[in-house]
Amino acid sequence: MTLTPSNQTCLFEHENHLVQFTKLYLRDNLPNKILLSGEKGIGKCTLAYHFINYVLSSDEEHSYSLKDIEINTSNKSFRLIQNRSNPNLILIDVKDERKNIDIDQIRNLISILNKSSFNSKPRFILIDNIDLLNINSVNALLKILEEPNDNINFILINNNKKVLPTLKSRCLNFKISLTYDQSISVTNRLLNENINNFLNKDIITHYSSPGQLLKIINFAKIHDIDLKKLKLGNLISKIILDKKYKKDASIKDLIYSLIELYFRNNVSIKNIDFIYMYSYFLNKINNTKIFNLDDESLFMEFEDKILNE
Repeated sequence: MTLTPSNQTCLFEHENHLVQFTKLYLRDNLPNKILLSGEKGIGKCTLAYHFINYVLSSDEEHSYSLKDIEINTSNKSFRLIQNRSNPNLILIDVKDERKNIDIDQIRNLISILNKSSFNSKPRFILIDNIDLLNINSVNALLKILEEPNDNINFILINNNKKVLPTLKSRCLNFKISLTYDQSISVTNRLLNENINNFLNKDIITHYSSPGQLLKIINFAKIHDIDLKKLKLGNLISKIILDKKYKKDASIKDLIYSLIELYFRNNVSIKNIDFIYMYSYFLNKINNTKIFNLDDESLFMEFEDKILNE
């Protein structure tokens, strides 16, 4: 089974945040609008799912184990979440083949929240990748964030991207982070093996998160790529030239993260031109996502101007 935030039953390195949230909840002091901010792939969404399971399974058989920091897969709430049928959790994220969370998703959320709850348990609205909300979606969301219905809790996930001040100001922001050593430790525990058996050191950097590393490893397994021999630039070039991203939107996201990683690895204050190109491509990636511009032209330009320089 592929690991995703929703099915990851063990939580690594974020135990303190989970305990903090549970204490706030038990004291009836939990903020009903929480923003979790940090690098993509460090476990923010996994942390959210663990806390949600702790709350929703509290009166169930096989409830969440706070002692072991682990979800019991036999509890009802977990099974319903896996089936995407838990009435107390609404997940909002970018749909397949889309680049933004559109306003229809927020309108549907509003419609659901205006209906009566099936039970007396808290309801959670988990919105992942909030940086991909378009302006209309944000404006619609702000209206329900201002005065949420009783027993409604919002958890928003931000991948260290720019968020509109009007949205950020309505939430209590928790900064989530991992050190380099923690990222490697978490990745090894998730793999149940040493990451050095899969990747060369050029791809393992201080900027890599467990989620990013696992995504690269899974991609390599599927496409029979030996990451022990390929350097980062060669890997990006191969993915771009093979054009597998045309059939799989997740590969586009992988290329974006690898491009940013490439710049971070090679940027130098002594190389003004490279710093300019770093800013240029980050801005172009952002505009491509927001305005649904052509991905292929961006990838080919990067391959031509940076990798073939």
